Amino acid sequence: MQSAQQLLETLVGHPTVSRDSNLDLIRFIEGYLEDFGVPCQRIESDDGRKANLLARIGPEHEGGVVLSGHTDVVPVDGQPWTSDPFALTERGDGRLYGRGSCDMKGFIACALAQVPRWVEQNLARPIYLAFSYDEEVGCVGAPRLIERLMADAPRPAAVIVGEPTLMAPVVAQKGITNLRTTVTGLEAHSSQVNQGVSAIHVAARLVTRIEDIMAELREAGRVDEAFNVAHSSLHVGRIAGGTAINIMARECRFDWEIRHLPQDGFEAVYSRFEDYAESLERELRQRAPQVSIRTEPLTATVPGLADRDNAAALSLCRALLGESDTEAVAYATEAGQFQQAGLPTVICGPGSIAQAHQPDEYLETAQLDAGMAFMHRLGDHLAGA
Repeated sequence: MQSAQQLLETLVGHPTVSRDSNLDLIRFIEGYLEDFGVPCQRIESDDGRKANLLARIGPEHEGGVVLSGHTDVVPVDGQPWTSDPFALTERGDGRLYGRGSCDMKGFIACALAQVPRWVEQNLARPIYLAFSYDEEVGCVGAPRLIERLMADAPRPAAVIVGEPTLMAPVVAQKGITNLRTTVTGLEAHSSQVNQGVSAIHVAARLVTRIEDIMAELREAGRVDEAFNVAHSSLHVGRIAGGTAINIMARECRFDWEIRHLPQDGFEAVYSRFEDYAESLERELRQRAPQVSIRTEPLTATVPGLADRDNAAALSLCRALLGESDTEAVAYATEAGQFQQAGLPTVICGPGSIAQAHQPDEYLETAQLDAGMAFMHRLGDHLAGA
């Protein structure tokens, strides 16, 4: 029987950066579960390079609990790590360093470490392990995993998404959509500004509008103080355009995001930008008919998690953790996708989001222990102990 730390060492040792395959890690987990007679199934990506894994411990009964975690991690390129990011390192400071140690292989390790005990307990209600691919690039893998779960399994009572929350139940998160806007203008010599339309200048107006939308949302009272950023947020992360300083740019492109409050939704926020972009395009086409402003999603919208219909999941967390305050987070997870499928869902896992995606990412050993205690009590709860 392996400890959670030993399993975490193995999991971190698989460099499952989202741009790469996660199949070696999936094979390891399949083999580990097979050793304890746990049935599992792959749900592969279209190209077969990646896979979700769905496993069940216990009987095919309603009322089970889904433990959801993603297997992919963010890149380490350009980050000043002081140890090998894909070798779990303990430095005597109560921390376990490695990419994914916190986000979120620590949670997966805690679940896997409890499998032998759960098998021996003859659970009255099942535990499902739902491990996904490509969460870090838009929660791409989870929808087909959830579809398979809902089609093949008796209805679970609760979903615990094990993102790092310092083992505090999170009941709300913002949704996110990544977008790319491409502006096509009309090239001209920069001394003849009346003969062209600079795509860069148009893009600048659009970027300014994006920032203004946030102010409008605040002023309209579209806020939720449960979030540390209380309004839907919009942010431009990349911009590129132009060919030379003395040429009015024909094209400019920028990538941006909308992180919407659950009660706002993507369309309600995006429509403010879309209305402005359409009006600006009509205005500019009076000077140059070839001007265009086109926006496309880079990923499907990841839905927010609303603080509703979650009594079963929240009461379970409180039964296992004791009474604790609930929280809301601005980062996106797969939790909203489970909620959209009609499953009571909360987010709760070991580690702090402050360490996620950082150089020298770490998980405190005390948090790993807390995660193990949670899993231990979950088994007792579902066994009726």
